[in-house]
Amino acid sequence: MSKSAKRSKSIIVRLIVLFVASYMVVTLIGLYRELTDSQNKLTALKAELQSEQIKIEEYKALLSDGTHADIIEKAARERLGYVYSNEEVYVDISGN
Repeated sequence: MSKSAKRSKSIIVRLIVLFVASYMVVTLIGLYRELTDSQNKLTALKAELQSEQIKIEEYKALLSDGTHADIIEKAARERLGYVYSNEEVYVDISGN
């Protein structure tokens, strides 16, 4: 083999290796982004699960300890927005 044939094969092999390495890096970056997105979603879902579990515990405590009047009062306050006549309600609109 002549030097030019070896050199052209060497350049082709290097280009192929460079292309494969570039493809692998781009794929890894995409997978990393997908992983971080999934972790963020998992964190949000865990927070939502915790919130729902707290609500469930409150409902269980209300059912076991409270009377029907307490359950009706809680439903009227939460679902219908009812308040007592001498009560002032403040709504936090800051979003925190």
